[in-house]
Amino acid sequence: MNKSFVREDEGDDDVPLKPALQIPPGAPNYISPVGHARLKDELEHLVKRERPQVVEIVSWAASNGDRSENGDYIYGKRRLREIDRRIRFLSKRLDIAQVVDPLRQGKNDQVFFGATVVIGDEDGGEQTYTIVGVDEADATAGRISWISPLARAIIKSREGDSVRFQTPSGVRDLEIVSVCYQAIE
Repeated sequence: MNKSFVREDEGDDDVPLKPALQIPPGAPNYISPVGHARLKDELEHLVKRERPQVVEIVSWAASNGDRSENGDYIYGKRRLREIDRRIRFLSKRLDIAQVVDPLRQGKNDQVFFGATVVIGDEDGGEQTYTIVGVDEADATAGRISWISPLARAIIKSREGDSVRFQTPSGVRDLEIVSVCYQAIE
């Protein structure tokens, strides 16, 4: 199809978020101080460094003439749309961000946002999880989102409590072994 009949900005805002990244409507975007700083740094990098570089490349490529077969121009415009989409996303997330510092919880033995929780299962195994914001979740590092099913099951429980958790393979009984609040790296 001829490029002159295709809208370049098609689908900019219609990209749906993965369910794991969706914040419930009306809920704040709870985030740790480290996660907030990381998002701000990424936004600043995109606005002050990466976007101006790509704009310069697109401008140069546009000055070369025929844009329909100009790879630098086509790729640059596409990359510029990706950057602008990410800037909008980060700006919206930071606007609704509510920074929660786990170190301010003190000696709390109840599970809330920012807690590092050791969970024992029926088989005698133990897992350690830290409850973090949606944008900082990383299951391989043991950081789970506060809206994840596991986090929702254990929030408000205390050390020694037993919790029933529905998994795809069936119901599991978990025990809260320990709860502590420490800096999230």
